[in-house]
Amino acid sequence: MHVVPRIVVVGGGAGGLELASRLGRTLGRRGRAHVTLVDHALTHLWKPLLHEVAAGTLDSHDDDVDYIAQAASRGFEFRLGRMQDIDRAAKAVRIAPTLDERGEVIIPARTVPYDLLVVAVGSVTNDFGIEGVREHCAFLDSRDDADRFQRRLLESYMRAQTQTEPLREGQLNVAIVGAGATGVELAAELHHVARQMVAYGFDRIVPEKDVRLVIIEASDRILPALPRRLAEPAERELKRLNVQVHTGKRVTRAAAEGLTTHDGLFIAAEHKVWAAGIKAPDFLRDLAGLETNRLNQLVVRRTLQTTRDDDIFAFGDCASCPRPGHDKPVPPTAQAAHQQASLLVRSLARRLRGEPLPEYVYRDYGSLVSLSEYSTVGSLMGNLTGSVHVEGWLARVLYRSLYRLHQRALFGALRTGLLVVADTLTRPTRPRTKLH
Repeated sequence: MHVVPRIVVVGGGAGGLELASRLGRTLGRRGRAHVTLVDHALTHLWKPLLHEVAAGTLDSHDDDVDYIAQAASRGFEFRLGRMQDIDRAAKAVRIAPTLDERGEVIIPARTVPYDLLVVAVGSVTNDFGIEGVREHCAFLDSRDDADRFQRRLLESYMRAQTQTEPLREGQLNVAIVGAGATGVELAAELHHVARQMVAYGFDRIVPEKDVRLVIIEASDRILPALPRRLAEPAERELKRLNVQVHTGKRVTRAAAEGLTTHDGLFIAAEHKVWAAGIKAPDFLRDLAGLETNRLNQLVVRRTLQTTRDDDIFAFGDCASCPRPGHDKPVPPTAQAAHQQASLLVRSLARRLRGEPLPEYVYRDYGSLVSLSEYSTVGSLMGNLTGSVHVEGWLARVLYRSLYRLHQRALFGALRTGLLVVADTLTRPTRPRTKLH
């Protein structure tokens, strides 16, 4: 009797969902493997869009992917639940019970057996243990986080429009800690939203006077992970938009009223977003005896196999993969996760056949940063061209194409083309800022 091998992917983020979709199409539909995706949510939203959801310039329900429907159309099985542990001896993933809002069990605890396991649970915000951050700052780790911030921001605008007393100091201010891509892009989107709210009738609010947007960065410049020639035009654009940029300052305390830096500067802001660093989820630390680093990432070899179990793979933000010739591992970026997912589609098939596995080589194709409707800057990198700096409409087109590439990996070229046409036709009819 032929036994179909079981491949389990835990985590339905950009990389995990791409991998499960492609494995389902290439192996699942052909009966060569039974592919299962496990995730604690029912829908997927591309994480680089979360800053738009938080600002209200994107309705999170317009672009989400239903895991159950995706599984049915792409040849894999979806299991709702959160991974609790791995039984390496029994080769099974232990899934925690799924509860409703009242704390009652919807789906009981269970196990999912595997022959090959891939962990792709992504990352969460790293608060570095700084006082008050967990209690008083918003994180953008999930769609729920972004939706919650957007609702609170909208409520604060409504309150400011209707209250009889003067605005409190910092009532509409937003302080963003971390000047990476997320922080910079969010600041630009929030500048756009402040002016759009006035256009929608919030006429008691004067953005130039009442809304203060501040970015605080511990490094000596914004976008510290990107080339300086990319950061400089982005900083010039932020300053043109009256976004205050504080570099070389570490936040040492967060409170309801604002943030305090290491040199005593107090920044009044009732809305605070922490985007200063990431780590893998805490439950990965010492999971099933697998090797992890100080950021809770699973340590993997260049084949993306974990160092202590050849049948458990990890990739994306939750994995630390060596990068030959560099003192740091592969960076936790969307393009790295996409490259690793593409490699694993081939590697897992080879592993099932008992063949040697290829090693992952990170290729940096450049970076793009969007400053809402105002500007987009970036650099493209290639073997022949080296690094090419791009700005303006070309950079904006390229930035938007990144999401289309993700959609193509999930849905195929035809459906992605139809989605582009549908978005083009319906976008002019949608409100430019979400007001609910």
